[in-house]
Amino acid sequence: MDALTALATRRSTRKYKAEQIKDSELEIIMQAAQASPCGKNAYSDLHISVIQNPEILKNLSEFCGKEMGTPQFSPFYNSPTLIIMSAKPKADGQLVYVADVGCVMENMQIAATEIGLGCVYLWAMLNRIPQDPKFVETLNLPEGFKAISALALGYPETPLVERSLADLKQSRIQTQIIK
Repeated sequence: MDALTALATRRSTRKYKAEQIKDSELEIIMQAAQASPCGKNAYSDLHISVIQNPEILKNLSEFCGKEMGTPQFSPFYNSPTLIIMSAKPKADGQLVYVADVGCVMENMQIAATEIGLGCVYLWAMLNRIPQDPKFVETLNLPEGFKAISALALGYPETPLVERSLADLKQSRIQTQIIK
């Protein structure tokens, strides 16, 4: 699959098989993350936590569901792998670190699609919950870092259907070209 096909094929997956992804697939996802652009080359202000331990995933899911007011809901959609992107907020208040996290997340999503994995980008869930010390400790975050986004990842119950950019409705995003 080429990059443009992967871009068109990628979609949010919310139903996963229980089977854990292969280490070789996770390695590809991590390589894609490392290939991401980062403002002012501030890679040291980014942190990736990969969680595959079922007990930790269950505890995080329960914590996040409870904090969001929906304790029975699985905010990670029962994915066998959860990747949490954290960043160190800038002292000057600039939000470029959020864009940096977004770039990493997009690279991982496209790589996941390329190798047949399903994923869903989770942003609101982490920004609605308090990041209490136990939560931060579970993620093993460096001092001063904040969880920004998560990527639920696994084998989709329903395989992704390959499509091309031409298959997409071209008016999804209002566009104006100014020459």
